[in-house]
Amino acid sequence: QVQLVESGGGLVQAGGSLRLSCAASGGTFSRYAMGWFRQAPGKEREFVAAINTNGGTTYYADFVEGRFSISRDNAKNTVYLQMNSLKPEDTAVYYCAADARGMETSPRLIGLWGQGTQVTVSS
Repeated sequence: QVQLVESGGGLVQAGGSLRLSCAASGGTFSRYAMGWFRQAPGKEREFVAAINTNGGTTYYADFVEGRFSISRDNAKNTVYLQMNSLKPEDTAVYYCAADARGMETSPRLIGLWGQGTQVTVSS
């Protein structure tokens, strides 16, 4: 079963950028659709972005508004989330997720999660 480890979180000022990475191991990465979710304090985990197995199809939450971009490198077993024009409301723990069935937007249906990486956007 694939294991996921996120990195790249941190503290950034509003308007800044971060690139999150999620490295997979222990499974056939290219068989999994991948996604990013986030959870702010006191809120439920929510969908951010998803990408299919070959990277040809992506899907974003409405609040992304063209600011984020998800991509993957199957040769490196890694999925990325490039986040630009960050806002204070983007502050959350960001989680990487894998699903062998396809792109999934409901966190309740995801079975494979990373440990999360904190993103804090200051105003």
